[in-house]
Amino acid sequence: MTAFRSKRLVNFHLNPPSFIDARIIKTGFDPNTFRSNFQLHSLLKRGELSHARQVFEKMPQRNTFSINMMISSYVNSGNLSKARELLDCMVDRTTVTWTILIGGYSQASQYREAFKLYAQMHRWGTKPDYVTFATLLSGCSNMDATKELVQVHSHILKLGYHSTLMVSNSLVDSYCKSHRLDFAFRLFKEMPEKDAVTFNALITGYSKDGLNEDAVNLFAEMRNLGYKPSEFTFAALLCAGIGIDDIVFGQQVHGLVVKTNFVWNVFVGNALLDFYSKHDYVVTARKLFDEMPQLDCISYNVIISCYVWDGKFKDALDLFRELQFTKHDHKQFPFATMLSIAANTLNINVGRQIHTQAIVATADSESQVGNSLVDMYAKCGRFNEAKRIFASLADRSTVPWTALISAYVQKGLHEEGLELYNEMHRGNISPDQATFASILSACANLASLSLGKQLHSSVIRLGFICNVFPASALLDMYAKCGSMKDALQTFQEMPKRNFVCWNALISAYAQNGDGKGTLRTFEWMVQSGFAPDSVSFLSVLTACSHCGLVEEGLHYFNSLINNSKIIPKREHYASMVDVLCRSGKFDEAEKLMAQMPFDPDEIMWSSVLNSCRIHKNQELAERAANRLFNMAELRDAAAYVNMSNIYAETGQWESLRKVKKAMRERGMRKVTAHSWVEINHKIHVFTANDNSHPDSENIMSKIDELANDMEKEGYKADTSCALHNEDDEIKVESLKYHSERLAIAFALISTTEGTPIVVMKNLRACTDCHAAIKVITKIVGREITVRDSSRFHHFRDGLCSCRDFW
Repeated sequence: MTAFRSKRLVNFHLNPPSFIDARIIKTGFDPNTFRSNFQLHSLLKRGELSHARQVFEKMPQRNTFSINMMISSYVNSGNLSKARELLDCMVDRTTVTWTILIGGYSQASQYREAFKLYAQMHRWGTKPDYVTFATLLSGCSNMDATKELVQVHSHILKLGYHSTLMVSNSLVDSYCKSHRLDFAFRLFKEMPEKDAVTFNALITGYSKDGLNEDAVNLFAEMRNLGYKPSEFTFAALLCAGIGIDDIVFGQQVHGLVVKTNFVWNVFVGNALLDFYSKHDYVVTARKLFDEMPQLDCISYNVIISCYVWDGKFKDALDLFRELQFTKHDHKQFPFATMLSIAANTLNINVGRQIHTQAIVATADSESQVGNSLVDMYAKCGRFNEAKRIFASLADRSTVPWTALISAYVQKGLHEEGLELYNEMHRGNISPDQATFASILSACANLASLSLGKQLHSSVIRLGFICNVFPASALLDMYAKCGSMKDALQTFQEMPKRNFVCWNALISAYAQNGDGKGTLRTFEWMVQSGFAPDSVSFLSVLTACSHCGLVEEGLHYFNSLINNSKIIPKREHYASMVDVLCRSGKFDEAEKLMAQMPFDPDEIMWSSVLNSCRIHKNQELAERAANRLFNMAELRDAAAYVNMSNIYAETGQWESLRKVKKAMRERGMRKVTAHSWVEINHKIHVFTANDNSHPDSENIMSKIDELANDMEKEGYKADTSCALHNEDDEIKVESLKYHSERLAIAFALISTTEGTPIVVMKNLRACTDCHAAIKVITKIVGREITVRDSSRFHHFRDGLCSCRDFW
């Protein structure tokens, strides 16, 4: 047979055949054109497109078959412009010609161009066939294409192709991909004939649009009618299983996959991997991964993502290294996921290694990888590199903008985050719920209530108020700006609530020092059917600490210890230690620290030290301070400052000098106290004895005026808060100009009478300022809220919400 074919080819080249060949008919019986077409076909088959074009240009006579071959080759190589040029030069355009180019645009996801070409074909007078319609519809997956789909549907009906199963299936699939499931279902019901492809299209459409129960019911109907599932059926079913959050259903599908022998199919295997990973069945997912007979890049991507979601970064890194030794396309590696590990662990070295590999694989130009690079560098504090990559992005969408804003806010650079948000707004980039969550956090930390309210309007206008994350961020913003009324109203207006919303409200009450409100909301949450998590308990313990609710604190701490679903974290123990220490129960606190499953850390010993100062327990204070001083790393100089203050209060100036000397030798500096207040949308910052403000003269005048009025009310300065070895007169004078009092004085002269005042301070307020502000509220008849580093103090009519519990 092989010898015969070889002989025939030789004879053909030496002596053209006398019989009629089908290919000769296509050339119009012209032997020369036939020979050229044969040569053209051979070159194109070998991928020699440029050589084929040269032969094509030299052909003495071309025909439709010649041009169609060239158009098809240009389409296959992705050069649609060259293919279009050839079509535009043709006089005799057949259905095949139009269909080839329509298919090119469809496969390139240029559905609008495909529809325009189809409309031009219609105007040209060329009648489409069923292949044309199937080809045209194959690339339509945009929800804006409904109008074009309906028009094409009408043409299909007019030409009678609605009875062709391939065309109807393509139409059902296109309606599903365009998210017009109503049209898809109506067409499905009207189809005289269906097959497994029809069912698969609609099941997939249902699962992608979140109609998961409809997808499952349709699968049951498909099975009852005797249609066999395919890999696409199982993938869609497992997607629906993720949506309905039913692990048992997924396991049943897994059993059916094994029974129908689709377990060998990598596409189905990947869908199963995805299902188990999204249900946090990490061990099951890894077992399946190890047993899969065939793996591709997607398999690795899914299991690596599974490990990352579960916080198992080392396992993810090990698998990524294993993936590098496979023959899979490096461009498809999960670079974005790996960069998220570097971002979450703040590991710039790992991040740079992944970045280098992405460059080598030419994957750094992909939007998802580019966005992840911006996020990684920004979260690692490398803002210059993050901005450089951001500037080079082809598509600066909402995602990279939000990544930058979020990183600035997380690093405490709130004003820079707000400026970026303004720049994003000027660039007409629409924020999403994540953007609002980050920028509202910045407003909360700056206590910019006016900007927060503006953002609240934007959240409502853009329809994000129904999303729990921006809604919870709004609640948190109002709480941190001292407006519990607005925070509670935001909660009450939420159309949907989950445990995130409840935790935000519980935390709001805790931050504002309302212990009863915190406990009441916690119980309300439980009664509403929501199980408290570790965050809920932490807020409750914080409230108990601030309000001196020792018995309540012990009750909720014991509830947490006995809760089998929650493992108490270090911060829960730290809060309980604080509850006991603030109430002077130092023996119980030390006993709890001895029983903990881990050693006491800086936060716990700092709580002990702070409380020792309040309760004048110098012996324990010195033990706590020594523990802190001997730690290899300290966050700041707070331990040294607190011990210095304890010695200053008792007049032990020599001991104070030794502590300050040790602090200097360690290279630590005291954090400068500063307070700020927002007036007319502008933040004004003050430090103690600050006379740099443009309105300083009027501020000092107001301070002196208040001092006289306060003296008449019986106020006497607590000179123990002036921690200097000086006479009482100088101490009294220095206390007058603490940063929070300067901020309050400026607010009093800058706002109308009766307006509430909100002042923020980065450190804890001293007892003298606390006493002074109580008296000031009686004099000026205003509510004054001060948020210091521990909590809110709401002053009104000479009283504070904390009831003087420190």
